[in-house]
Amino acid sequence: MQQPTSRRHLLAAAAGAAALGATASAAARAATRGELSGSVSGHRTGRPAHASPAAVRARAAALLRRMSLDEKIGQLFVIEVYGGTAETEHDRNRALYGVPTPAEVVRKYRPGGVIYFDARRGPDNVQEPRQIARLSNGLQSAARRAGARVPLLISIDQEGGSVVYRMLEPATQLPGNMALAATRSTRDAYDSADIIGTELAAVGINQNYAPVADVNINPANPVIGVRSFGSDTALCAEFVATAVRGYHHGGVASAAKHFPGHGDTDVDSHTGLPEIKHTRSELDRIDLPPFRAAIRRGVDTIMTAHIVVPSLDPSRAPATMSHRIVTGLLREELGFTGLIATDALDMRGATADFPPDVAPVRALQAGCDQLVLAPKLDTAFEAVREAVRSGAVPQERLDDSVQRILEHKLRRKLFPAPYVHERRAARTVGSRRHRSRARQITERTITLVRNENGALPLPSTLGTVLVTGWGTAPLAALARALDAQHGRRTTTIETGTRPDTTKIAEVTEAARTHDATVVLANAAAAGSEDGAAQARLIDSLTATGRRVIVAGVRLPYDIRRFPDVPAYLATYSYGTPSMTALARTLSGEVAPRGTLPVPIPALDDPNRDLYPFGHGLHY
Repeated sequence: MQQPTSRRHLLAAAAGAAALGATASAAARAATRGELSGSVSGHRTGRPAHASPAAVRARAAALLRRMSLDEKIGQLFVIEVYGGTAETEHDRNRALYGVPTPAEVVRKYRPGGVIYFDARRGPDNVQEPRQIARLSNGLQSAARRAGARVPLLISIDQEGGSVVYRMLEPATQLPGNMALAATRSTRDAYDSADIIGTELAAVGINQNYAPVADVNINPANPVIGVRSFGSDTALCAEFVATAVRGYHHGGVASAAKHFPGHGDTDVDSHTGLPEIKHTRSELDRIDLPPFRAAIRRGVDTIMTAHIVVPSLDPSRAPATMSHRIVTGLLREELGFTGLIATDALDMRGATADFPPDVAPVRALQAGCDQLVLAPKLDTAFEAVREAVRSGAVPQERLDDSVQRILEHKLRRKLFPAPYVHERRAARTVGSRRHRSRARQITERTITLVRNENGALPLPSTLGTVLVTGWGTAPLAALARALDAQHGRRTTTIETGTRPDTTKIAEVTEAARTHDATVVLANAAAAGSEDGAAQARLIDSLTATGRRVIVAGVRLPYDIRRFPDVPAYLATYSYGTPSMTALARTLSGEVAPRGTLPVPIPALDDPNRDLYPFGHGLHY
């Protein structure tokens, strides 16, 4: 697919650079030596340019006219690459793309973007700040030396919280959206997005697929949950707009997802195709306001959802493949002029009925600009090429998307300065100031839902604490934080999400010999055997008559399973910062200040609330 660099390509690249008044050839050479400085564009690369919209459009159009068909098609795709440097050889690169290194993948396909993942998925792109910055610089150098020499959008899913995140410590760990909404502080939401954005920009990541704009009105939602700001549309709209502003100040592009709203489903689009049964009036009242708010705030990208919404498209095409939803509703009715990105096209919600040679074409026909993680890239690329040549995708439709992508890259100042400074990245990511602010924000998220007979705070004279329930790492983090208080001694017994009768008996017997027991519950409200088993454990502990405290460390709904527990808190996250904040709240060093961003319905009657939206106790 790689074509030899022709004189026409060289002239096009020179013309594009001249139009921008800058050239990056020296920076590209420095990138290969790891000697780049971010001073080319100021403290934060990726800040929007101040050129007029008309000037940006004209410059993008000039670049577009000089691009070949394959160069245009490449701009549509956002791909993953395997390895921690641009020159790392990896068997998965060979299997997926036929070349060994990330740089060669970029040179072969000339994609518009690359998305980073950590080792849990496999690519292992994000290990530590200097390495990430070096990888970003290497990929940008490869992009600037290939084809039309257009810099990359380098993307990531860094939502905050402990569900969808890629960069681990030393990156600053922030609470997720529902936790932030529990503070009711837009300042906290802004600062959280600003910190994330600043650290991403420092390592050369210029597009964050965040914030989540879904309104989570279904407690059984398996894929959104705490990734949402909550169940209240007005609250979600306010916090989504605030997060967009924070990401922009931090120096990265933002992306509101998952359009037109993924909050009322009990099916995970990673494994199936959910159906949203809201009427159009319900969509206007519940789901669309956060996206409207994001658009008003200037969100750069909106990501589509692999969901069926019959009230918007009776053909039952998934939103990503629906012209009525993507073009008719988002472009024309809501007036969004930025980038429209697909959710990952390798998800089951996309692949079930749309094979690799169909999904990218249908998404492009619907009006999407960025085709994210299309499986079998050679097949997808050839399918789009053939669709354009045959007229199934008009040339104008392709050009519209590429024009928007180029305009976005121009506005984000990527042409003159796509590179970052490795030493500055190491100083910025996980800085003392960022970690201090994150600690303050996290402590305000903890929500005390139930506290009977003075179960909390734990008295300073209380000596022994049993820490049990789900999660080896969260239990260890909580135990460490409790051990540091007043000379307390903790014992840890991990039970998993489905403790059997033997484990329940062991933990119950241990609880009788401790002054208090703290249990971490995870998705205990779910309708699975996992939830029932956790409930049996907690009921057995409560029956001892000892002091028992339960923390729902992901979803706040878990108390539905054990409504009579003496004390219950919601942390919305099981990361170490949240466990440290929980320990300080348990001891009374920090007063609980959070309030529920969702109601908690009764298990036997979903129409009756055990605890209403806005509930939260204090001491």
